[in-house]
Amino acid sequence: MDDFFRANIIDYYEHPRHYGHLENPDIVYHDVNPTCGDEITIELKIEDGIVKDSAFTGHGCSISQASTSMMMEDIQGKSLDELRTWGKKEILDLLGIEIGPVRIKCALLPLKALKAGVWGLESSVDDEDDDL
Repeated sequence: MDDFFRANIIDYYEHPRHYGHLENPDIVYHDVNPTCGDEITIELKIEDGIVKDSAFTGHGCSISQASTSMMMEDIQGKSLDELRTWGKKEILDLLGIEIGPVRIKCALLPLKALKAGVWGLESSVDDEDDDL
């Protein structure tokens, strides 16, 4: 089963969903993983507190880019209130495989950006908080 999830991660990395820019996004947040250089910017279009569209740009390893792509696809139609409660479990469930300690910050980079964006933060969430 791990082979299926690994192949899925590679597919999302090579063919990212929601990659690009939105016209007039309501939320934009940029974040970087300084340990490895992964970088993403998320953009969200919000209507009545619900994510109506999402996009991202960035570069980095397959885990960071695939988890961002998967997350951007999954958050469609979800409320900001629901997204504020998201944590590590939601992202790891999307990936479907165990992520080791060296790669966990790569996998959680989109969650950091999402949470900071939906809470309206101006700077990145504490880099040491892996339980977001």
